[in-house]
Amino acid sequence: MIIINYTDKTILITGGAKGIGKAMVLRYCEKGATVIFCDIDHHAGKEFESFLQSQQLKGYYYEIDLENVPAIKEMFQYLIETYTKVDILINNAAVFSHQAIEEITESHWNHVININLRAPFFCCKEFILQHSNKEYGRIINIASTRHLMSEANTEPYSVSKGAIVSLTHALAISCSNKNIIINSISPGWIENNNYDALTEGDHSQHPSGRVGKPEDIARACLFLTDENNDFINGENLVIDGGMTKKMIYQP
Repeated sequence: MIIINYTDKTILITGGAKGIGKAMVLRYCEKGATVIFCDIDHHAGKEFESFLQSQQLKGYYYEIDLENVPAIKEMFQYLIETYTKVDILINNAAVFSHQAIEEITESHWNHVININLRAPFFCCKEFILQHSNKEYGRIINIASTRHLMSEANTEPYSVSKGAIVSLTHALAISCSNKNIIINSISPGWIENNNYDALTEGDHSQHPSGRVGKPEDIARACLFLTDENNDFINGENLVIDGGMTKKMIYQP
């Protein structure tokens, strides 16, 4: 059961100005939460913040480059000084990589790993440091079904998302005495842009009969961060319309 509201909760969502993160921010705001969403895209962040506040929702934009680890520490210091606490952390920010292995440079590899893996770890670390054994804490790390399967030329991205799943269960064990529940979500095909442009073939290849939407992931986050859900811990929830369970043979 999803709790009625999150009016006493403060939530940080990374990569919250667009796509899946934007859907998360909106849903938590609608449930009454105070939501701080960070993103490197200043224009999209300020535009979304203005929309939320025009709806009398408590959504606030914080600009950050998550490759900058000291900036992550500064962000959490600001959040504690401004909002006293952070109850829920959702590590959603990520960059996708589709590049032939022969062309991948060290800087490209580092960029993907820094955003997709290093930043979530240090966000988790700062969240844990400020938690101080309170009664309630939740972390959700957004992974990907690409930790289970791959297409060609996606090595940095696939590696980073596989590591997120491992990081999640490792942190869950390390935090077992801190009243922090930590899980990950692996989305499959989630269409963030023009859903109406998808074809019947796009939808029909999913056992659920449709391509996913950002709201599918947002609803799962609301469920996992429910105060009553303290027995789902260290898990990775695959949300892909059944695609990773589907055997595909060439005719």
